[in-house]
Amino acid sequence: MSAVSRFIVPGVIVITLLVARWKRVPVYESFVEGAADGVKLVIQIFPYILAMYVAVGVFEAAGALAFLSRALRPLFSPLALPVEIGMLMLIRPVSGGAAYGVVSRVLAAYGPDSLAGKTASVLQGSSDTTFYVISLYSGAVGARKTGYAVPLCLFGDAVGFVAGVVLSRLFFR
Repeated sequence: MSAVSRFIVPGVIVITLLVARWKRVPVYESFVEGAADGVKLVIQIFPYILAMYVAVGVFEAAGALAFLSRALRPLFSPLALPVEIGMLMLIRPVSGGAAYGVVSRVLAAYGPDSLAGKTASVLQGSSDTTFYVISLYSGAVGARKTGYAVPLCLFGDAVGFVAGVVLSRLFFR
């Protein structure tokens, strides 16, 4: 299997080049055109990404995370889960980097084979950075009305989190 995995990416590139040659697609020119479009897209969505990073920084600097941590403690104690799991649920829709930091703290404190470590890992993979994705995609296509997208995506995150906690307790207990 490792021999196959070493050749997957080069194989896809070779197949792409062969198909492009067969269909008479100018590969280099198409690549340069796509790269130019990518640079335009980065410039277009950069303000949205910057706004999200600033908002997360202000949220953390204001002490809101510490306050939420204290508020969540009574909810997670009966489940025998550390409050960091609740913090992960709150921060994951906002910041992927901060969520990775929470997961790494849980893994360092409780170990990767603990219920907390496994639950944190499942929760990290059961959702996405909702606000980042919405701002990125709406900025890329110029959508201004994202009123329904935010609550629906947050509902999807909540379903993923609840399912992740329940399934982790069922499978890893």
